[in-house]
Amino acid sequence: MTFEAAYEEGFDFVWRNVRRLGVREASTADVVQEIFVVVHRKLPEFERRSSLTTWLFGITFRVVRDHLRSVQRKNPPTNSEVDAETQADANEPGPHTRLSRLEAARLVQRIVDELDDGRREVFLLAELEQMAVPDIATALGLNLNTVYSRLRAARQQFDEAVARHKARDGWRLR
Repeated sequence: MTFEAAYEEGFDFVWRNVRRLGVREASTADVVQEIFVVVHRKLPEFERRSSLTTWLFGITFRVVRDHLRSVQRKNPPTNSEVDAETQADANEPGPHTRLSRLEAARLVQRIVDELDDGRREVFLLAELEQMAVPDIATALGLNLNTVYSRLRAARQQFDEAVARHKARDGWRLR
């Protein structure tokens, strides 16, 4: 496989997951570039024992984790920065629709942020990327049963948090 083919096939996947794993919009392009520098360097070692997306996620996960640790050490984000970024991403035509979706996105992001790192990664890959559990285990270098356990716990924690929110505010996810 050529680097160009890997880039073409994996760019959108990598970009989505960089954002989903918590990289701020302003840093996304730099992190994606760093990931593809690693891909370029390691591509000769890729033996196709897993799918390209599984391999790319493993690299993405490690680069994002290192990036977030670096950012956290230098300057932890404030809530206003996160809110401004979320608002910039909501490009809905009507104000009611926009507000509803913005509230839903904030709720989901808060719930996902409450998951510990291990559960969050598994949850995002399974629920948003629709990756199979064996592929997730390969991408993260985990035992298959560990991934199943984390996914079950993450889903349960997510469902409980949504139920608490509904009970407290009488609000519905659509």
